[in-house]
Amino acid sequence: MALAAVLSSAAAAMATPGSAPDVTPPAARAATAQVPAGVTAGVAVFDRQTGTFTEQVNAAAPFRSASVVKILIALDLVWNNGPDALSAADRSRVDAMLRGSDDSAASYFWVNHGQGAMIDRMVSRLGLFDTARPPATHPGFWGYTALSARDTVTVYRYLLDRAPQSVRDYIMGNLRQSTRCATDGYDQHFGIAGAFNRPWAVKQGWSGFESGGCTATRAASTTAHSDTATAAPAPASATAIDLARPALHTTGVVGTGDRSIVAVLTLHPEGTEYGKAYTDVGRLTRSLNVPGATRPAGTWIGTWGSGVRVRAQATTTSTALTTLPAGVEVLVSCQKRGQQVSVPPYVNDWWAYLPQYGGYMTNIYLSSPDNQVPGVPIC
Repeated sequence: MALAAVLSSAAAAMATPGSAPDVTPPAARAATAQVPAGVTAGVAVFDRQTGTFTEQVNAAAPFRSASVVKILIALDLVWNNGPDALSAADRSRVDAMLRGSDDSAASYFWVNHGQGAMIDRMVSRLGLFDTARPPATHPGFWGYTALSARDTVTVYRYLLDRAPQSVRDYIMGNLRQSTRCATDGYDQHFGIAGAFNRPWAVKQGWSGFESGGCTATRAASTTAHSDTATAAPAPASATAIDLARPALHTTGVVGTGDRSIVAVLTLHPEGTEYGKAYTDVGRLTRSLNVPGATRPAGTWIGTWGSGVRVRAQATTTSTALTTLPAGVEVLVSCQKRGQQVSVPPYVNDWWAYLPQYGGYMTNIYLSSPDNQVPGVPIC
């Protein structure tokens, strides 16, 4: 996929260059979880080939699930009769909920299928230890379901090893088709989706951020809301969870034959920008020992500015493919000369190719001291 970026001059004027690029080769990084400063994390990596965990950090700690709970919602819907029994309308909703993390679909099912009772049923069916319905103060907020990294692994193990074939194919098939831009305008290909080459399947979660790329500005997102007009009081959750700090989670499977299950649940200091959290989750995920995973070639480099666009060619007139989360770290595979871009006091005609986006961004917004980034090959 690719990146070509030019911010509006107004947005650029408020931005400042960031830190130096991360050029440490992947092979040199330690194969143990490296949790960035200020981040609270729950991590579990399970190797299905050996039947062992290769990483566990606070694996039993409960986090608010944000949109990761949508897997449980989907499982509850198809538990008794399978996906073929879904109406065409409901099937379309589930597809949108799992691929694009559609909130309206999750809210529709939550209200019409018992709200917290959906979670109670799945806890019992799957033998989950740390999962609980939202607290009694927020019965309609599906994203406030408590969930741990180890329970997330259990959910994926059920899907891959014990679920009926039709259920496995339907839910995992949707997760393999995760879209870069979620239906709320957030770039959801962080963590697993950025750290490893396909094959992978992911269900991500985010809560408490103001803007998440793909579109330049969004209203605040919690991915935890729901229509509570008909909500009945629910029993108090047995597990206390942090509902304040921004949450960013990456979960899924990686490698040929879905060899490894990865669950990375994180909380960030209040006020953290989405691009900063996106970068921190990416660095944490890349540090993990994930058997069967292959890592994309290139150099990870920080960016600065907001509204930076990824373009089809190395020109500001070519098609804009997407917008980057402000200040996010990106993978650069090569660079070439293209249209000269001026964002005073900077002028630059070098453009970076971002393979995960399939496009280019102007080097002006890369956190590098030179117009041409040292060590990055020519396209």
